[in-house]
Amino acid sequence: MSRVDLRIGLALSALGFLLAGLGASIAVLARDLDKSTDELAILSSAFAVGLLIVAVTGPLMLRTHHIGTVLRAGSLICAVGAAALALAQGFALAVAGGLLIGVGGALLVLVAPLLLHGPTAAARLTRVNAVSSATGILAPLAIGGVDALGTTGRIALLAAVPPLVVLAALAGPGEAPSLKEAQGAPKIQVLKGWLRVVLAVAVEFCFVVWAVARLAATGVPMSTAALLGSAFPIGMAAGRAVGPLHWRGLSPLIPAALLATAGTLLVCLFNQPAAVTAGLALAGLGVAPLYPLTIATLVAIPGINPARLAALGALASGTAILLAPTFLAALAGWLDLRTAFLIPLPLLALLWVVSRDRQPVPVQEPA
Repeated sequence: MSRVDLRIGLALSALGFLLAGLGASIAVLARDLDKSTDELAILSSAFAVGLLIVAVTGPLMLRTHHIGTVLRAGSLICAVGAAALALAQGFALAVAGGLLIGVGGALLVLVAPLLLHGPTAAARLTRVNAVSSATGILAPLAIGGVDALGTTGRIALLAAVPPLVVLAALAGPGEAPSLKEAQGAPKIQVLKGWLRVVLAVAVEFCFVVWAVARLAATGVPMSTAALLGSAFPIGMAAGRAVGPLHWRGLSPLIPAALLATAGTLLVCLFNQPAAVTAGLALAGLGVAPLYPLTIATLVAIPGINPARLAALGALASGTAILLAPTFLAALAGWLDLRTAFLIPLPLLALLWVVSRDRQPVPVQEPA
């Protein structure tokens, strides 16, 4: 693994810890502030708004600042947001923390596909995201463990701050592909690439944000729900360690979507903690390759400035995170969380439809 891969792996590992802990943090914060979990959907929305801000400003930043400077800024902003969310005693500071994690995390997500560009981008992105997912396993375990000690489990988010500060200190200039404009690509190709990322991230964040609340709804204590919530990042880590599955020339999105569908059904059809936990693990296994495959495909579209495509990826992620978990929360308030968790199914079906006419992303290892 190259130095660039290691730095991006460190960045995404810290971010993965924060994102994997977001659902548990929302559930714990709801208890700390005596609010319902659906009222705190705004916390994931604040993170999404941060992504949208970077989607708009990102290309300009990359034209006026070195890519290493953007990586350093993202690390420090994300560290401040993590500290704010961990230590917040009120609603406003918690939301501000979520917004800063969104802005800083979006900057990290923006530069990752640019620094890992090339014919093996999908494989390299899958590998560093596997490390991120493996680190994410620790988040609900740490939050649940700290919470069981009698203090708020959100304190565990402070564990992400030191590596982010170290990354800011180590961030070098880095190498990025040429950002010169080319002749352009068909708009429908770009739109489909953007939509695939939206759908992949929407499915993932339905589980990231609401898995712990779904487990808590089965009747287990909050600390236990946070611990069991590690099943989803465990599944994600395993799926990304294995890499995209190939079968008879089909797009690797197909077996991934089938596994995610099976896990979703387990989460929705049963109300026993063991069954829901198993469903989360299976869903994580299926969801794992969706984002690396779709973002690599988007950024690899020929004829368009890759910085613009990376910014479109951040816009897609922000759109998904802003809409999907919030809509799930609204549906949960109208019906119940168990029924609301059916939302990933139509998203996965639409992802399959949009992906039918494209070739699988090459994921060969570097020579």
